Amino acid sequence: MTTGQEQKKISTSARRDRFVYQDDELIEKPFNWSQLGRLFTYLKPYRKQLLPVILVGMILGTLTRLAIPAIVIMAIDEAINPKTGDSSVSKLLLYAGLMFVLYLVQWGSNKYRIKHTNIIGQRVIHDLRSHLFSHIQTLSFKFYDKRPAGSVLVRVTNDVNALQDLFTNGVVNLLMDCVQLVGIVIILLAWNFKLGLAVMLTVPLMFLVSSALRKRIRFAWQDVRIKQSRINSHLNESIQGIKVTQAYAQEKDNIRFFERMNMSNIKSWNKASALNQSFGPIIELTSAVGTLILFWYGSYLIQQDELTVGLLVGFANYIGNFWEPINRLGQMYSQLLIAMASSERIFEYLDERPAVGELPAANELPDVKGDVLFDRIVFEYEAGRPALKGVTIDVKAGQSIALVGHTGSGKSTIMNLLCRFYDPVEGRVLIDGTDIRDVSIESLRSQIGIVLQDTFIFSGTIRDNLRFGRLNATNDEIVEAAKAVHAHEFIMNLPDGYDTEVQERGNVLSMGQRQLLSFARALLANPRILILDEATASIDTETELKIQKALQTLLQGRTSFIVAHRLSTIRHADSIVVLDHGSIVEQGSHQELIALRGTYHGLIEAQYRFLSA
Repeated sequence: MTTGQEQKKISTSARRDRFVYQDDELIEKPFNWSQLGRLFTYLKPYRKQLLPVILVGMILGTLTRLAIPAIVIMAIDEAINPKTGDSSVSKLLLYAGLMFVLYLVQWGSNKYRIKHTNIIGQRVIHDLRSHLFSHIQTLSFKFYDKRPAGSVLVRVTNDVNALQDLFTNGVVNLLMDCVQLVGIVIILLAWNFKLGLAVMLTVPLMFLVSSALRKRIRFAWQDVRIKQSRINSHLNESIQGIKVTQAYAQEKDNIRFFERMNMSNIKSWNKASALNQSFGPIIELTSAVGTLILFWYGSYLIQQDELTVGLLVGFANYIGNFWEPINRLGQMYSQLLIAMASSERIFEYLDERPAVGELPAANELPDVKGDVLFDRIVFEYEAGRPALKGVTIDVKAGQSIALVGHTGSGKSTIMNLLCRFYDPVEGRVLIDGTDIRDVSIESLRSQIGIVLQDTFIFSGTIRDNLRFGRLNATNDEIVEAAKAVHAHEFIMNLPDGYDTEVQERGNVLSMGQRQLLSFARALLANPRILILDEATASIDTETELKIQKALQTLLQGRTSFIVAHRLSTIRHADSIVVLDHGSIVEQGSHQELIALRGTYHGLIEAQYRFLSA
């Protein structure tokens, strides 16, 4: 039997497994050639740059490679006569010089090809990564609700990186090898049809065996990508939650969990790599059989005077040149399978459509007065579990509305709908009489300022973080906004004042300082509608008193929505809306609701008891 502690650890790991693994599954689809074509559309902008690479690097390099064995044949059959023993030194030197020139041309063309395909390939990877990042920026909260951040991160980094070899070398090498193979086959069949056909008998066998591995290799590399995605997800979760992990002394359990994931990744990689490497031995074995057929049947044809020694040597050279691109094509096919495994995951995200979309003819929302109407709103995060049930709130321009209620009552959901982070299942949200679904999202959100309880501070300076709300704000306006929320004093006490560098999430700042910065950032944007979602939850009482004075001026003329539990934050609101399980149960001013002695009165009483305890 397991102890209680062991059961707790097993339960914790199981929950974590479900969280980390819920986004990534093997994509059970056949090899999709149309998707490969879709991937190659990213090469279209570079057609002009690619053309000289193909002409110079590919065609010139392939022609010289095909010409060299032909010169060897002429050197043997003409400069060295195997029947009479006669030789011509001048011819031999001529052919040797010609071969040297061809090798020099081949070296130059290869150098040119490699250099420029790498440049073009990196530009394509840049475009693909930018396209993917730009697209996920447009996706709605619903997309991120279902996916850990590490899983999204691995699509933009690892999966895009996996396509580098395909675009830097693969495409042009594929064309060059195909042209070379076709040229060799034509030459061999033209010189001696019977011998050429004999040595080609092994090719169908090789393709038959290798094609059997195709699906297994593809799914193996998909599994590798999934394992890497899970590792990234867990790393992100572990770094973000390191304080909680250490506070509960769960480091060892976290390390063990990571080791299991890491070992699983190694096993998946080894399996995929072993399958991938199996192409090499198959091609080598096929090449050996083809060489045996060449010399066995070729010797017979020489005895029958149907073939010269030079032609046999030339055949041997061409066969060597034939299996070399076949081997590269095998590697290329493995590379293609790796690329397809990653591209399927990339296109899975690119095919995601925002749950909150704009109409094709969406208008710009003009400067608003601030009238807001939530008209019979019904909303569900999950089907069958309504978070809001027919909510109607009518707010006039310049009014301040406080939303109160127990956790999960729907307060933040109402704010999310106002910003169009989600759309209601039923009902409408109107601003100045305009349904917000009829206007562009950018024009809507540019007129709404929001301060969240979970404040996010970006890497950069304090000044850059404040300017995030309005990029063209002057330094004087930044200082004024900071002074208005009483953030200026603590900013000036930092080492470099407004130019102090802060790291991701502002870890050098206290929670209260981060909230003050977020407050100043929203005010600097000068929105017509302001949302404060538990904005003063982490601010000490002394600082909150200062902010309350500033709010009386700052909220003047703005429509404001205040989600809070503190009485000091909500008591001066023009109207207080009390929510319970997604429905409005009471609405009125502070005094009216106190006199009603209902749900609101109970919340205030509970807060007094807590503060006096």
